[in-house]
Amino acid sequence: MLDHFAEELRLTRAGHGMSQAALAEALSYSGALVAKVETCERRPSLDFARRCDTVFTTDGRFERIQRRISRETVVPWARDWTGIEYEATALRWFEPICVPGLLQTEAYAHALLSGGGLFAPDEIEQQVTARLDRQAVLSRDRPPLLTAVIDEYVLRRRIGESEVMREQLHHLVKLGSALPRVRIQVVPQTAGAYPGINGPFVIATSGQGEDVVYQEGQLHGQVIDRSDFLRQMVEVWESIRGEALSQQQSLELMAEMAETWN
Repeated sequence: MLDHFAEELRLTRAGHGMSQAALAEALSYSGALVAKVETCERRPSLDFARRCDTVFTTDGRFERIQRRISRETVVPWARDWTGIEYEATALRWFEPICVPGLLQTEAYAHALLSGGGLFAPDEIEQQVTARLDRQAVLSRDRPPLLTAVIDEYVLRRRIGESEVMREQLHHLVKLGSALPRVRIQVVPQTAGAYPGINGPFVIATSGQGEDVVYQEGQLHGQVIDRSDFLRQMVEVWESIRGEALSQQQSLELMAEMAETWN
């Protein structure tokens, strides 16, 4: 069905005499995304399919094909984001709830995934292993510039035992101090209401300078490449950064908070 969607998109676009760039503009998506959908490198979102139906007046054809694309496994989605994450030259990551996955210790990740009893033990181990494997991106020859902004609440929310939290906060301080391409900042509780309260997100920048936004939900994640949405999320990011402490102030706060977990 993914091939079918790509073929229908190519044929319909050609039939309307539109270039990929022209279609991208009409859809409010980037030309790079249109190209990747047409070559089956990216899975089309429901929004993308609906916009295609609107532009081409195809009476729901693209939406019907998109809905038939197999959703029996999260592997296509996971490959989609992890591939983007691995190839990114910069990651702007905001988390108001928990420590970002690339910065988690094994014990913290295990405690986080164990909470609520939603996963079987073998599933937890698989997910922890996958999460730790992703962290290799930070130690490669040319790692992405990772700027992670977290809410102070993340430092105070107990995940696992006290020693898990203490180890995790010391780990954050170590990463922020030792890795020049990792920046960790904290939005203090005194900030009150600010745009980040609405939820976590990541803005990934490719080597070609193109941005995509990743938003994670309860059961799945979503990669969004619409130009209008990207502009809004960059504004949200800048507003959040404006509320955050400096890198040095943040490291000092994390070190201080680590000692409270005993």
